[in-house]
Order: sequence, then C-alpha cells, then structure tokens
Amino acid sequence: MHALLQSLSGGDRRSIGESNRVVCLVLEQPELMKVLFQGIESADPLLRMRCADAIEKITRNRPEWLFPYKRKLLQELSKIEQQEVRWHVAPLLARLPLAREEECSVLNILLGYTNDRSGIVKTMAMQALADMAHRNPRLLPDVKARIEALVAIGAPAMKARGKKLLGRLEKESP
Repeated sequence: MHALLQSLSGGDRRSIGESNRVVCLVLEQPELMKVLFQGIESADPLLRMRCADAIEKITRNRPEWLFPYKRKLLQELSKIEQQEVRWHVAPLLARLPLAREEECSVLNILLGYTNDRSGIVKTMAMQALADMAHRNPRLLPDVKARIEALVAIGAPAMKARGKKLLGRLEKESP
C-alpha cells in the first residue's frame, strides 16, 4: 500500500485522520492525486471515506484536477453506496465540466442521492444541484422544485440549508 494511503488508514469513522496533511502533500505533488483515487476504490470503508474527503478538499480550489477522473467519477465512484463517500462525491460531480448528456446523468445521480437515508448525503446533493443550476440557469426550475420538496420533509439542518439555497436560486431566476 502506498505510504499516502497508509497515512489515511486506521482509527474510526468519527475522525478524518491525516486527511488535512494529505491534502497539503497532494497540493505540493499533484501526481499523488491518482493515489487518492485508487484509495476510494479500496475495500476499506475508512480509507474510501478519507480519500474522498481529501479529494473534495483539494478540488475546492483545484477543480481542474478532477477532469482526468471524470469518467471514473461518473461511471464508478458515483455508484458507491457508502454515505461518507457519497457526501463528498456530490460536490465533486458538480465541479466537473459536463457535456449535455453528462449533465443529465449527473442530475439523475444527484436526484438519486436526495433519496439517500443519510441527511448529510441529501443536503450535499441539494448543494451540488444548486451549484449546477447556478452555472446553468436552464436547470433552475427542476432544481428549485426538488429542493422545495426536500425542505418540506427534511430534518431541521436540511430545511435550513435548503431555504438558504432556495433564496440564492431565487435571486438567480430570470
């Protein structure tokens, strides 16, 4: 196992372990990004979670680093059912440059995530949908409708985030 992945192993799910240190290392050595993507495919759920966390943090400022992994994200990683991976994959999907057909696929993935058992996955999917609608106003009506439906039935934290997202989307509506 690569040393980078070893530093993300062990402990329990309530900890991000050495994730923040790994983020700094990968920002200094971008070629290590491929190691994190290998870790997401590990059989170890803790390692998958921490690799997803690190990738999500790295790509907040370097979304272009996701581009070589677009196919893997769309076809494989988005299908991982582990909630701790899904809540990181949702924003990753929204950061990708997408052709129209890919955009439709990502919308369906994220809409599926809004039916997840995890409130965090639902909330992150709402945020990702809003981010996509921000970039592409054509998506606004469908995204607003889905977020409104989730606000009506969601837990307090999800309702609060949804209301904030709806306010932002309302300002962007034509």
